[in-house]
Amino acid sequence: MTETDLTIHQAFLPHTDPEASLAFYRDTLGFDVRNEVEYQGMHWITVGPPSQPGTSIVLHPPAADPGITDEERRTIVEMMAKGTFAGINLATKDLDATFERLQAGDADVVSEPTEQPWGIRDCAFRDPAGNMIRIFEQR
Repeated sequence: MTETDLTIHQAFLPHTDPEASLAFYRDTLGFDVRNEVEYQGMHWITVGPPSQPGTSIVLHPPAADPGITDEERRTIVEMMAKGTFAGINLATKDLDATFERLQAGDADVVSEPTEQPWGIRDCAFRDPAGNMIRIFEQR
């Protein structure tokens, strides 16, 4: 097997309110805003951690995919509202400080820092669209 040079460039998360999502990812998480595109009443926002300029999250409207039906869009929006549609795992060296900062920023706390049975210490939040944001402590 040969070594790969693949890297993670972008991941996609849906949003329902571009302004609230922008405020959460930029102001609460501290991510850089890399791009913003508006087209036909829809809004895409690309954000990412300052220390990883080659890795981004694209926040997109769930209605943007032309290959899904209206019923599927409704299902996606319902699942987003329950926090069961999409999520992302982030990592930090100081979970307690990160948790305190996010909690003080009025982030929607799902779980406080916890030792998980599989050996990871993490916490969880929901972004304004309901996406699950789990934050792992790097050891």
